[in-house]
Amino acid sequence: MKILAILLLLSILYTLGSAVYYMIKDKGDSTRMVKALTARVILSLTLFAIMMLWVYVEYIHGT
Repeated sequence: MKILAILLLLSILYTLGSAVYYMIKDKGDSTRMVKALTARVILSLTLFAIMMLWVYVEYIHGT
Protein backbone atom coordinates (compact mmCIF):
# COMPACT_ATOMS: atom_id res chain seq x y z
CA MET A 1 0.00 0.00 0.00
CA LYS A 2 2.81 2.39 0.80
CA ILE A 3 4.40 1.63 -2.56
CA LEU A 4 1.14 2.63 -4.27
CA ALA A 5 1.16 5.99 -2.48
CA ILE A 6 4.80 6.58 -3.41
CA LEU A 7 4.15 5.66 -7.05
CA LEU A 8 1.19 8.03 -7.21
CA LEU A 9 3.26 10.82 -5.66
CA LEU A 10 6.05 10.26 -8.18
CA SER A 11 3.50 10.26 -10.99
CA ILE A 12 2.12 13.57 -9.73
CA LEU A 13 5.60 15.08 -9.72
CA TYR A 14 6.30 13.71 -13.22
CA THR A 15 3.12 15.20 -14.69
CA LEU A 16 3.87 18.53 -13.02
CA GLY A 17 7.35 18.53 -14.54
CA SER A 18 6.03 17.61 -17.97
CA ALA A 19 3.48 20.43 -17.75
CA VAL A 20 6.29 22.91 -17.05
CA TYR A 21 8.29 21.47 -19.95
CA TYR A 22 5.35 21.77 -22.35
CA MET A 23 4.66 25.30 -21.15
CA ILE A 24 8.21 26.34 -22.00
CA LYS A 25 8.57 24.35 -25.21
CA ASP A 26 5.17 24.94 -26.85
CA LYS A 27 4.76 28.59 -25.81
CA GLY A 28 0.99 28.18 -25.56
CA ASP A 29 0.50 26.65 -29.00
CA SER A 30 -0.78 23.22 -27.91
CA THR A 31 -2.97 21.60 -25.30
CA ARG A 32 -0.32 19.22 -23.94
CA MET A 33 0.23 21.37 -20.84
CA VAL A 34 -3.48 21.38 -20.05
CA LYS A 35 -3.65 17.60 -20.46
CA ALA A 36 -0.65 17.13 -18.15
CA LEU A 37 -2.16 19.38 -15.49
CA THR A 38 -5.51 17.58 -15.80
CA ALA A 39 -3.74 14.27 -15.26
CA ARG A 40 -1.98 15.74 -12.21
CA VAL A 41 -5.27 16.86 -10.68
CA ILE A 42 -6.83 13.43 -11.28
CA LEU A 43 -3.81 11.69 -9.73
CA SER A 44 -3.88 14.04 -6.74
CA LEU A 45 -7.57 13.42 -6.13
CA THR A 46 -7.01 9.68 -6.46
CA LEU A 47 -4.20 9.78 -3.90
CA PHE A 48 -6.36 11.86 -1.55
CA ALA A 49 -9.28 9.43 -1.87
CA ILE A 50 -7.01 6.44 -1.24
CA MET A 51 -5.54 8.08 1.86
CA MET A 52 -9.03 8.88 3.17
CA LEU A 53 -10.08 5.27 2.56
CA TRP A 54 -7.00 4.04 4.43
CA VAL A 55 -7.90 6.24 7.40
CA TYR A 56 -11.51 5.02 7.27
CA VAL A 57 -10.55 1.33 7.34
CA GLU A 58 -7.87 2.16 9.93
CA TYR A 59 -4.96 1.02 7.77
CA ILE A 60 -3.28 4.25 8.89
CA HIS A 61 -4.29 6.10 12.02
CA GLY A 62 -5.53 9.65 11.86
CA THR A 63 -4.87 12.10 14.64
